[in-house]
Amino acid sequence: MESESIKYLLSPLICAFIGWMTNYLAIRMLFHPRQPLYILGWNWQGLFPKRQAELALRLGQLVESELLSHQDIRQVIDDPDFQIRLRTMVDGAVHRFVQGKLTSLHPLLSTLLRGAVADRARAMIVDEVERFLPELVEQAASELESQVHIQRIVQEKIEGFSPERLESLLFSMLKKEFWFIEVIGGFLGLIVGSVQAVLFAVW
Repeated sequence: MESESIKYLLSPLICAFIGWMTNYLAIRMLFHPRQPLYILGWNWQGLFPKRQAELALRLGQLVESELLSHQDIRQVIDDPDFQIRLRTMVDGAVHRFVQGKLTSLHPLLSTLLRGAVADRARAMIVDEVERFLPELVEQAASELESQVHIQRIVQEKIEGFSPERLESLLFSMLKKEFWFIEVIGGFLGLIVGSVQAVLFAVW
């Protein structure tokens, strides 16, 4: 009778262990083996290492189409708040130039460029810079669009990851989700084993 009780107890535990271990191995097999193994003509390799290039391509397309595009960068550049901050930075840079470098060129300039004269000189330079600043920003934005390819950058970055780095990165992002899958496997195994034990007891 005692051996029967042990059998009914072990059945749920064994099934729970099998369910957990199955999901544990399935998750690890997403990344292992990292290098392809050829067994009886069958190519065996972890899903992510095997399809890393395709993953890099899809993520690059996703980032450029859904997350960050040249239009998004253009909107930031064209934003009035950004333009105000840019002009503030220009004003500060001109102020430092007039008070620092320009006055150090000659003792006479240091004497002349003071107070209202310095303010007037700075205002003239700022006005001149602001006159061609929109054109300069537009040229910079166009150059950025032609030279920076977001999809290609993301794709090359991911393709350049070593299998170890890719595994570490994905595990750090999905650690809780992977753990949950393992636990669910054990829980479902426990349910199956418990049902099995009840059926054994009834029949």
